[in-house]
Amino acid sequence: MSTLSLLLALTPAAAAPVADPATLAAIEATCLDYVDGQLEADPARVARSLHPDLAKRAVLGDTPDERLGLRRMSKEELVALTKQGALKTPRAEWNRSCRVLDVTGNTASVRLETPWFVDYFHMGRFEQRWIIVNALWYPKPKP
Repeated sequence: MSTLSLLLALTPAAAAPVADPATLAAIEATCLDYVDGQLEADPARVARSLHPDLAKRAVLGDTPDERLGLRRMSKEELVALTKQGALKTPRAEWNRSCRVLDVTGNTASVRLETPWFVDYFHMGRFEQRWIIVNALWYPKPKP
């Protein structure tokens, strides 16, 4: 290994770009619209947080029907589940956190955690509005 390669390998990675507080607040507000809308059974709140072409997926692994299987959900399916109250939860039992992992230009990565699932979002800023474009989620095992 050359000296330059060794120095580059030992140099810490550059810190992720830091977004201004207003941008971070707007990204977090979108995350909370998504999760709190589901917990309140408010489909309009959930819908406004999602891109019309949302790709929401969970890893299933190999199934009898599909290699590298994914559970897929559209914006319409998630909004319908919210309307049915699938995750409706009394406010006293809410336990959720949104953490912005990275912001670069008009894109952001966010981690949402609840007692029931973890979501990793890719968000996009469209004009002044942040919305969820992709979501990869993990359903936590039930106790």
